Amino acid sequence: MRRIVLFILMQVAVLVTVSVVGSILCAILGINVSSGGYAGLLVMCAIFGSVGSIISLFMSKFMVKKAYGVRVITHPANEREAFLVNTVASMAGRYGFVMPEVGIYESQDMNAFATGASKDNSLVAVSSALLYNMNENELKGVIGHEMSHIQNGDMVTMTLLQGVLNTFVYFFSYIAAMALSSVSRSSDDEEGPSMGNYFMFHMVNMLFQVIFGIVANIILMWFSRWREYRADAGSASLEGKACMIEALEALKRSVAPAQKEGQFAALCINGGAGLSELFMSHPPLDKRIAALRSLQAL
Repeated sequence: MRRIVLFILMQVAVLVTVSVVGSILCAILGINVSSGGYAGLLVMCAIFGSVGSIISLFMSKFMVKKAYGVRVITHPANEREAFLVNTVASMAGRYGFVMPEVGIYESQDMNAFATGASKDNSLVAVSSALLYNMNENELKGVIGHEMSHIQNGDMVTMTLLQGVLNTFVYFFSYIAAMALSSVSRSSDDEEGPSMGNYFMFHMVNMLFQVIFGIVANIILMWFSRWREYRADAGSASLEGKACMIEALEALKRSVAPAQKEGQFAALCINGGAGLSELFMSHPPLDKRIAALRSLQAL
């Protein structure tokens, strides 16, 4: 409930901030927008910016299960699955939230993820390669990392930030498009784009959405990398930093995972490599290991 209230308050804060900055920009650029149209634009940008993220959050468990072919473990089939379930149950009890669903999916990539709309409605899943190739200490490190994501409410926070950034992108793209398209208007009395520059307005609007979207993605990925460091530290506080360091060293030894820098990239413990760090959802493994080693004894 607290995070829902936070989400609403943040959206109100975003609308106020965008409104103030937008008013200043419109005055500087000489853009005349009626008060009703301006308020409507703000509301529409907030809706377009947030609704998709919220729907994705509440459908995240279903979507991830389908995308990865996750098999939820209701009755462990072997000792490894039992160890996985028992470790998740133990950590959930220590954190004080309802035990997440626990799943496994077939993959040669060593990876794991946590998702869900709330602490008490979440999922932790690991790949078959990770479950059967890591030792128990390494598995504890990975599971602790994912459980820390749930404890920190990272899935909700990422949704909140995505909605905020989307609102800024849509609104300021529209303002920028209005400013540029107004140059080609034949009359200064028009309050909106005429039929003559209708196509140009929408092309410019889309161009600015791409440009501002890249900037927004850099901000989102920066936050994603920061929360990975925090989840590593959370795992270290649960099981000791040696377990988490061992887990990251095991990921380094594994074959580089298939690129997942897309819809579900930020969910995984190992985000892959090959991209500029600005656009990476996860910090390089060496940096994560160094950050853990610099922590006080845990």
